[in-house]
Amino acid sequence: MPTSHDLLGVKITTLMDYQRQEVQDLIQSLKYDGSGRAAHLCAGVLAEYLMEEISSAKQFSQKNMLLVPVPLHASRARERGFNQIALVLQSLPPEFRDGTRARLAPEVLVRSRATKQQTKLPRSERLSNVAGAFEVPDAGFVTHTHVFLIDDVATTGATLANAATPLRRAGATVTLLALARA
Repeated sequence: MPTSHDLLGVKITTLMDYQRQEVQDLIQSLKYDGSGRAAHLCAGVLAEYLMEEISSAKQFSQKNMLLVPVPLHASRARERGFNQIALVLQSLPPEFRDGTRARLAPEVLVRSRATKQQTKLPRSERLSNVAGAFEVPDAGFVTHTHVFLIDDVATTGATLANAATPLRRAGATVTLLALARA
């Protein structure tokens, strides 16, 4: 069930409750095993939410809708072998990837600085850990778009809030989503 949270002065919508054991199991299977089944289940939840959200946004705007996973730094991607939220987005129905409803656009945001894993840090250090860690390589590509920036889990909101900043500076409207709230 979608829930909005105001974290760090931004609105973040989460789709599942991480306090539920089955949600924890699902997210952990996705994050640490790269489970295709978990990605497919998460994509189903996300598609259901996005269907209505994108339709609503398109009533008020002609902007292109972009789905952007929160990127991993290249070193973390090599270490893990995959970006778990990118797996989910790749499992969405084609109309959410090919421009019919939205376009999958993982290349518009990069994590330019390696950061410590947020899960291993106390809340007080999470904001400074990811500050300035993201950039938009081609600002022209995101100007006048509506970006749905998507992460797996939001705890403090630091990662999503920081990742949204360069997108907004480049002229995008940004909606922040996470599969779950821890």
